[in-house]
Amino acid sequence: MEAFPDEQSAIDHLRVMRWGANDENAHCPHCGSVNVYHFADQRNHKCGECRMRFSIKVGTIFEDSKISLRKWFMAVWLITSHKKGVASTTLARDIKVTQKTAWFMLHRLRVAARTKSFNAPLKGTVEIDETFIGGKDKNKHAHQRGGQRGPSGKAVVWGAMERNGEFRAFHLTSLKDVKRAVESQVAKGSIVLTDEYRGYQGIGADYYHRTVNHSGGEYVRAVWIHVNSIEGAWSHIKRQIYGIHHWISDKHLGRYLSEMTWRFNRREQGEGDRMNALLSNVSGRLRYRELIA
Repeated sequence: MEAFPDEQSAIDHLRVMRWGANDENAHCPHCGSVNVYHFADQRNHKCGECRMRFSIKVGTIFEDSKISLRKWFMAVWLITSHKKGVASTTLARDIKVTQKTAWFMLHRLRVAARTKSFNAPLKGTVEIDETFIGGKDKNKHAHQRGGQRGPSGKAVVWGAMERNGEFRAFHLTSLKDVKRAVESQVAKGSIVLTDEYRGYQGIGADYYHRTVNHSGGEYVRAVWIHVNSIEGAWSHIKRQIYGIHHWISDKHLGRYLSEMTWRFNRREQGEGDRMNALLSNVSGRLRYRELIA
């Protein structure tokens, strides 16, 4: 709040993040024209082509929100600075909005946390693993217990981590999709490290595939063959899910994973840099009816 003492300071900062310090990237969110006029109030603008009036929030996750940008910025700071994110109940109390509003705000911010570089395949040495998100059998009613370790009634999450690079995680509908996930996310010819799960059999035709036998008590082979790095990332993600949110529906799990991996990949950055990185990627909208559909 000291950094943004009033609403205009927040608007000015968002304007710099989207358009540059001198409005060199100013454009109309309706038609894309760069012929933009600025009103004296520094809050409204008009397109010289389509003649539409707009604010800097139009075309972003903040569009049509009645929440002030100062409160939005506080939410951005909380979700980017806390290592395990923030619960909607906590955000609601901190910025004095309802829990429903805070929940919607956080999901809008998760839209901004999507990673554009997912289009570029991982390469080099890549650790691959899968994990399961859901309650433990011992905490379930007897008729709900699967009686086995693994995906018994749980959501399947697949991940890939490039050594000294990016971490990615996706919600899969089935373990049968793991081989397809490798092919879509990892460049052919890369070194792929996995555990002994049989779903990865056959990828050796396109990748230099090496495994460790976890069921046999093997976790490291020849110093560099292991999946310990991605196992550490899973531990971090599960601490957020079970410690902060307690439960996440399958429907929204993908958005939560976007937030978690986005923040994990920027863990070495300063808090201000992480906040600005999110603010620079706020284009796009998420309507409430789309979220709950």
